[in-house]
Amino acid sequence: MTARNTNEGYGWVSQSVHWLMALAILALYGLGLWIDDLDYNDPLYNTIPHIHESIGIILVAALVFRFAWRLWDTEPRDDDLKPYERTGAKIVHWGFYPLILAVLVSGYLISTADGRGVSVFGWFEVPATLTGRHQEDVAGEIHEILADVVIAIAALHTAAALKHHFIDGGGSLRRMLPGRPSRETNPTEERS
Repeated sequence: MTARNTNEGYGWVSQSVHWLMALAILALYGLGLWIDDLDYNDPLYNTIPHIHESIGIILVAALVFRFAWRLWDTEPRDDDLKPYERTGAKIVHWGFYPLILAVLVSGYLISTADGRGVSVFGWFEVPATLTGRHQEDVAGEIHEILADVVIAIAALHTAAALKHHFIDGGGSLRRMLPGRPSRETNPTEERS
């Protein structure tokens, strides 16, 4: 398997970033639900939000990398998709980037509303850049709504991939799974 994508499938870089981001988004959503239920006297009251914020900042870097990689690298063929499926897949994939970024930015605005930066696992700190009246409340509402939308679209994306794989017999899911056999081709080769 190559680092770059081929016409037949995604390379290990695209696969790794895709699955790591998917896991991080699910973990962040679960942590966010947990944060909503934390009581001030809970011993994890400060720890869980810190983990949530740290993963969120790392996810920003992964999102930027994934977007840049996607612009630079070729996309595998999707000839097995019907035209409406291809259009839907493009809308979902390209819609995910700004949506996830909006969730992450709103989370950052919640965390920095009091003027303090975000410490990323104690490794480095992302400084607060914007503060404002009611910033935490407004950003919090936006963050929660958009996070729910991301999870709903991710569920739709997953359902479509599973339907395409198990019912239609398509190859989209196999192209994103590691260890799949593929014929190595030149990634810059034009699609026919």
